[in-house]
Amino acid sequence: MRRVLLAATALLSLAAVGHTARAAGDAPETPYLDDRSSAEAVIRSLYSAISRHEFARAWGYFGDTKPAKDFNSFVKGYDGTDKVEVATGAVSDEGAAGSIYYNVPVAIRATDKNGGEKVFAGCYTLRQVNAQAQAEPPFDPIHIEKGALKPSTADFEGALPPSCGDGPPPPKKDTALEQTKKAFLATYGDQCDKNLLASEPETFSIKYRDKDAAASDPDREARLFHFSCSVAAYNENSIYYMSDDVSGVRQLQFTEPEMDIRYVNNDSEGKVESMHIVGFRTTGWATNSSYDKDAHTITTFNKWRGAADASSSGTYLFRNGDFSLVQYDVDASYDGEQNPQTVVDYNTAP
Repeated sequence: MRRVLLAATALLSLAAVGHTARAAGDAPETPYLDDRSSAEAVIRSLYSAISRHEFARAWGYFGDTKPAKDFNSFVKGYDGTDKVEVATGAVSDEGAAGSIYYNVPVAIRATDKNGGEKVFAGCYTLRQVNAQAQAEPPFDPIHIEKGALKPSTADFEGALPPSCGDGPPPPKKDTALEQTKKAFLATYGDQCDKNLLASEPETFSIKYRDKDAAASDPDREARLFHFSCSVAAYNENSIYYMSDDVSGVRQLQFTEPEMDIRYVNNDSEGKVESMHIVGFRTTGWATNSSYDKDAHTITTFNKWRGAADASSSGTYLFRNGDFSLVQYDVDASYDGEQNPQTVVDYNTAP
């Protein structure tokens, strides 16, 4: 997605109100707030720190790009500030390369000790780096990337921008995608390769009609999400999720036959004597998989060794709102050639 970054402006300086800082013995009136659980909470924590004149804490809410050339300049900018009230608007977000960028509309009312007030409004951009991808300390929490506030002639209650940016309000959040990403990280965050956890999933839209739908019924839509999880010597394992308006978000399960394979002289490197299906099982893992959006099929290909002369592969067709096994092939002979045999064929099933 397009990364939304605001103009590179320093944090609002309130030096113009020209008053000395609070004496050390004075009790601060603003409640202490130090919350990094959301972008809005970080902004409110920033102004809690500024109102309490805890400038080292305020400085710490910024990332590598600081709001002033140095800390002393930052503190000096608030010499005349008594307190700051803050209001935040609807937060928008966009994902990019393992991070989420949040845009927060903000209005503040700065009061000096003489009671003078000034109102400023604008936007802050904050960044959250994928926590699952941070394998080593120091941990990087949600932090402020940039802020751009300008004086406003409106009163404090009416100064808050409806959205960030010059265009219309941000588009509605992709709830299904966000829910799916949370489900994937909660289940597989400690099993997948860290570098892959930072990658966005492949997403597909599948339009279809229920087999019992009336002629006047509209098409339905299912969303398919493909997450790469781990890469070994010759196999890549993936996880798939689906979402629709009836079942919500769910992980796909892939049906596989359990095989009884016999070799001549019990030599697994020798000739195959017989193969029989003795049952079926399901797995959430898809090996060396891909989705064909034209055929509406997910295919898997599990190499039993690097040469891929022994393998198993499945084809799963989307029908009536779900994926089901329609073909399964097994090549059980380690003979240096690829000669799979079809052991399951449901291609003609309705």
